[in-house]
Amino acid sequence: MQIYKLWRTQCKCTANAINIRVVITGLGAISPIGNSVESVWESVLAGRCGIDRITGFEDTPLPISVAAQVRDFKPADFGMNAGDARRYDRFTQFAVASAEEAVRQSGLVSGENIDPDRFGVYAGSGIGGINTLYKQAIICHEEGPERVSPLFVPMMISNIAGGNIAIRQNARGVCLASVSACATSTNTIGEAFLAIKYGRADAIIAGGAEAAILPLAIGGFANCKALSLSEDPALACLPFDSRRGGFVMGEGAAMIVLEEFSHAKARGAEIIAEVVGYGNTCDAYHYTAPRPDGTVTAKAIKDSLVEGGFKESDSLYINAHGTGTTLNDKAETVAIKLALGEDLARKASISSTKSMHGHMLGAAGAIELVISALAVKNGIVPPTIGLTSPDPECDLNYTPLVPEKKDIDFAVSESLGFGGHNACVAIKKI
Repeated sequence: MQIYKLWRTQCKCTANAINIRVVITGLGAISPIGNSVESVWESVLAGRCGIDRITGFEDTPLPISVAAQVRDFKPADFGMNAGDARRYDRFTQFAVASAEEAVRQSGLVSGENIDPDRFGVYAGSGIGGINTLYKQAIICHEEGPERVSPLFVPMMISNIAGGNIAIRQNARGVCLASVSACATSTNTIGEAFLAIKYGRADAIIAGGAEAAILPLAIGGFANCKALSLSEDPALACLPFDSRRGGFVMGEGAAMIVLEEFSHAKARGAEIIAEVVGYGNTCDAYHYTAPRPDGTVTAKAIKDSLVEGGFKESDSLYINAHGTGTTLNDKAETVAIKLALGEDLARKASISSTKSMHGHMLGAAGAIELVISALAVKNGIVPPTIGLTSPDPECDLNYTPLVPEKKDIDFAVSESLGFGGHNACVAIKKI
């Protein structure tokens, strides 16, 4: 066994990465439109909106009225006891729960059908344990530093979600926490793809988690004029629509099990889709606004498709970043046209599922790739709900209102984050 493990590691690390394929064998999700992958997909097909009036802060005056909150979440449903729940910030609870679902679907059992040292976790968060930070800052201010919880730091740091997933799943291999704002979980999945492709792991649980719907974060986003001021949940998040006025904060987590193809085949795993490309660029332009000419975002999209072997004859679905902000949607439309060329851009099916689940920040890319994988597997393009008055400057096929049946060869999920981060992962039907 030890000789085999040594040979396998040396062989894979020196092999040409182009010969190593990476597939998806498990999906997990906690979101405003469902606390399982099955319920998320049902909501997508129904065009169900998870945005509603904010609850939990009724005694606090807030500058906005609506958000996309996770409802009816019980940590115990995902194997967390009362002690675990107390020691985990809300974002970690979401991460652990979605990882549990993804690993269960994959059929991986550390030490039985995967070597723990070849099993990794790449889980990120744009903000981390801000609920813990907020509560402990109040305690420190009102009662003094000696009253701050000894669990403050290990509950607050962004990497702790990945650390706790690794503990629970006995994943002793590569472990990384990306932090790139709203591109975070697209980066974690892309970097996990590369790690497996270059022989550093046989399987990695990858994704992101966020739980930042509280007065401090709401105030920050609202005061930088990023959030929708609509009081009507149905009209709050309107990607690519002329009436759009900002994004809607969401929360939740999504995790994906990425696995080396031959490892998955050898154990008889169900394969959902193949991950084939990854683009990662930075606008180097502005700390919050996207580069308006779309050139650098376009490069991330194009890089992922070129690496994936996309051909003009292939049918393509794009899960757009599509936040519903004035600047993002125009710049993203330009970027898609630059990446594909005008003709291919108009043939592509595009949608923003944020119209249903809101903007889950560091978890956005992961939930959107979960939905993209299901779109490829089932041959259905998710809709952009609420899109009844298209912006003339956003003139591509954004699949308004209802899903569309379509055989999809390739899908790309793209994410753009504060700081100019652009990330794009390409998958294909298998």
